[in-house]
Amino acid sequence: MSLAVLLGVDLIGGGGIRIGGLLVAVPALAAVFLGPLDVLLLSVLTVGAVVWASADNNTLGTANFPVVLATVVLVGGAAVLAARARGRRESQLAQARKVAEAAQRALLRPLPGRLGRVTISSMYLAAEEEAAIGGDLYAAGVDRRGDIRVLVGDVQGKGMAAVEVVGLLLSTFRLSARSGVPLEALPGYLDQGLRDDLVDLEESGEPGTLGPRPVETEFLERFVTAVVVDIAADASTVRIANCGHPPPLLIRGDRVIPLMPDVPELPLGLGDLCREDHHVDSYDLEIGDILMLYTDGVIESRNPEGAFYPLTDRLAHSTRDTPTVLLEDVQSDLTQYTAGLSDDIVMLALQRVA
Repeated sequence: MSLAVLLGVDLIGGGGIRIGGLLVAVPALAAVFLGPLDVLLLSVLTVGAVVWASADNNTLGTANFPVVLATVVLVGGAAVLAARARGRRESQLAQARKVAEAAQRALLRPLPGRLGRVTISSMYLAAEEEAAIGGDLYAAGVDRRGDIRVLVGDVQGKGMAAVEVVGLLLSTFRLSARSGVPLEALPGYLDQGLRDDLVDLEESGEPGTLGPRPVETEFLERFVTAVVVDIAADASTVRIANCGHPPPLLIRGDRVIPLMPDVPELPLGLGDLCREDHHVDSYDLEIGDILMLYTDGVIESRNPEGAFYPLTDRLAHSTRDTPTVLLEDVQSDLTQYTAGLSDDIVMLALQRVA
């Protein structure tokens, strides 16, 4: 369309208006949007348009015409190559997105809508638009006793190293459920498993691992805040082991109750600094109660004025019909409150049903 417009203006304007030189830019601009074959066709048409405009302006025989024609040919050829390179990059990006989505499905497996007498809903929001997964994690399952066990965590750091730690920790967590590890011993079990896996990565030196830094330094730099929840098979009680993570929120009627740990504990991955027996807090669950777990990306999100997102206060005005409706309401409110996410976010809500 732009080629036809420029050519028409040049022909109608006659000798008084000569904008045929602008035709050279048409293939270059087309390379931004079109594929290489389309750009090639447009370049050929541009050559014909330049010849037509030059003939109409009686400039075919001038010394400047070969220069203009050569410029059009060179720009057209470069535009074709540029369109080809852009198409290749877009194809690689699309493939990378597919790999990332497959990795997300493999690591953060979709949670069932219901486990026993508890309905579940989860939400993962990536801070980077092109990212499918980061250092936040969640998992849920049923242990040997029929209790529901849920993990939500946040790996310190970002990038592929954080994603690798996510995979290691989730694998250890799922193994603990099959092995029947009690909740009091689970943080130590996860911590030791994470440390052992990091040692294996350090010694293997394979591409994509955390690098050849000293093991003790890596342990100090790589840790995971996490909260593990056990809900009894009859859903009457919930037991919580908190490893330096933001406190879960119990939504009961019009109240939002932060479940602060009685004994503060350190995050996973700090090794000998952690105690072997972890403190576990226990609470009653009533029918209709919703337990919300989340990562610090929620409460550390800021509005344009720099104020943190007041999750507890906002939940008091949220819709609580189901866990899914609750999380959708929080997501909508969070999107309106912030100027943009600065960190990945995981939110998970569990509700005891009759």
